[in-house]
Amino acid sequence: MDPRTRVLTALQHREPDRVPHFEFGVDPALVRHFLPLDLPQSPDGGHEFACVERNLYSAEQAKQIAAFLRLDNICYTLRAPVYAERHPGADGRPFYGAGLIRNEADLARIQLPDPYDDTLYAEAAEFARQKEGYAACLVTRIGIFPTILSMGLEGFSLALYDNRALVETVLDMYFDWTAAMAERACRLGFDLFITTDDLAYNCLLYTSP
Repeated sequence: MDPRTRVLTALQHREPDRVPHFEFGVDPALVRHFLPLDLPQSPDGGHEFACVERNLYSAEQAKQIAAFLRLDNICYTLRAPVYAERHPGADGRPFYGAGLIRNEADLARIQLPDPYDDTLYAEAAEFARQKEGYAACLVTRIGIFPTILSMGLEGFSLALYDNRALVETVLDMYFDWTAAMAERACRLGFDLFITTDDLAYNCLLYTSP
């Protein structure tokens, strides 16, 4: 089986020739140790935050990484921006700090890309066209995690109690954007649509409705 067939066979609950090796993200700090890739700088000045919210690897680079790690998939990242402080950790790995959306006045900070703009998908479409024998995955966040990050965990938790309307407004902004984006992205030739929102643990939801 080629890698794409292997992944799709497993997802269809049929037995592939072996267990697929699948990752939805490979740390650029790790990649720099085994492949001499020319990673572009992100607008905020760091490689790793580009990986968190925007796509970092070209299709060719993703295939090089997949070949080295013997992965069966490649991934393209297309996420709405998060509005929070950012702090670099070891090797430049990214960590979000305090959320910047604390009240209704802060809602003006949220400026999401136009999900109906064709240019938003041009690079993703080219990435999917170059997948060759790999399973191509579009990686995003549906809405709950960017809401928590943008409000901060403490601010989000308190607002659930004393300002639920603010939480719902931020959620609606992210969910509406993702719904429009997903409708377009699912027509680009990707094999899987992946959300990396922290929704639940193995025994219950992350936050109770």
